[in-house]
Amino acid sequence: MLLSWYHLLAFWVAALVVLEIVPTVQALALKQGWVDRPSIRKVHNQPMARTGGIAICGGTLLALFTVWILSGFSDLLSGTTNSILAVVSGSFAFFLVGLADDVLGLSPLTRLLIQIGVSTAVWVMGVQIEFASIPGFGIVQLGWLSLPLTVIWFTGVVNAINWMDGLDGLASGVSAIAATAIFVICLFTNQIAIAILIAALAGSLIGFLYYNFNPAQIFMGDGGSYFIGSLLAGVSVIGLVKSAIATAVLLPLLILAVPILDMSAVIVTRLWHRRSPFIADKRHLHHRLLKAGLSHRTTVLVIYALALWAGSFAITFAGIPNSLAILITATGLLCGTTWKAWQSIRS
Repeated sequence: MLLSWYHLLAFWVAALVVLEIVPTVQALALKQGWVDRPSIRKVHNQPMARTGGIAICGGTLLALFTVWILSGFSDLLSGTTNSILAVVSGSFAFFLVGLADDVLGLSPLTRLLIQIGVSTAVWVMGVQIEFASIPGFGIVQLGWLSLPLTVIWFTGVVNAINWMDGLDGLASGVSAIAATAIFVICLFTNQIAIAILIAALAGSLIGFLYYNFNPAQIFMGDGGSYFIGSLLAGVSVIGLVKSAIATAVLLPLLILAVPILDMSAVIVTRLWHRRSPFIADKRHLHHRLLKAGLSHRTTVLVIYALALWAGSFAITFAGIPNSLAILITATGLLCGTTWKAWQSIRS
């Protein structure tokens, strides 16, 4: 594992930048009316600024720029320059789409079409899912299927993170856990530059959680969730799927299992009841846990524990040294959290 001061620098610069600029972003949003208003399917009871994505995106990009300036980031990239620039550019484009929705309001179809367009552009820039692992067949080259599968992956992860953003601190915390798991795997597979990129995102998310955990002072909005989802999706492709690990194709699915399964279950349920998958409702996991009687914070902590277990399982699956101890610890935390939640429901 090659943990260096570059990784620490990226993390702390991102965290400190977000901590510093969130109050300004919040004040601007409230002044301009860029707020998330209460509704029957939402849990907050007052208008909330929904432009936290500006801070998350700004903190991440400024941290990367700082590392580049101070350390000669181009020397660290060692052949991955184009891929990283494509992921960062695509994530910034997704951020702009989400921010436009936060400020102007876009229809679900318009958002989806633009997401497909941005995902296609990222594929053209070289961020491509080129093969898949199929039981009984091994590694199979995808050929022309690379484009649709890459587009589905990007739009799927972006919307999975967006749909997870239903409770204070939920999407930011789950994403921080996923980013940490990716960071660990990238370090142990000697992908130093990609680890710096994901460290910057993790730092931004930790800094944002200070303001976003219950009771939240600001929401990340679509701009934030789109940026986070795109960056996680892109790094998964260039840092996990294309790594030297034989089972690498499965790692992103394991790390992001909680938001992906939640989104998939909601879509299937809506279609089963003959409803549009784009019409929001209260069928998400966090809504069901709240309905079962858990408090806001307990619900978030239970889902954190699930995400942590999934991330730990992925680290173990990747063959990282001493990862079994991490998985056992995460399993214990999940069991303990679930038991406390069950006791809370019973009482």
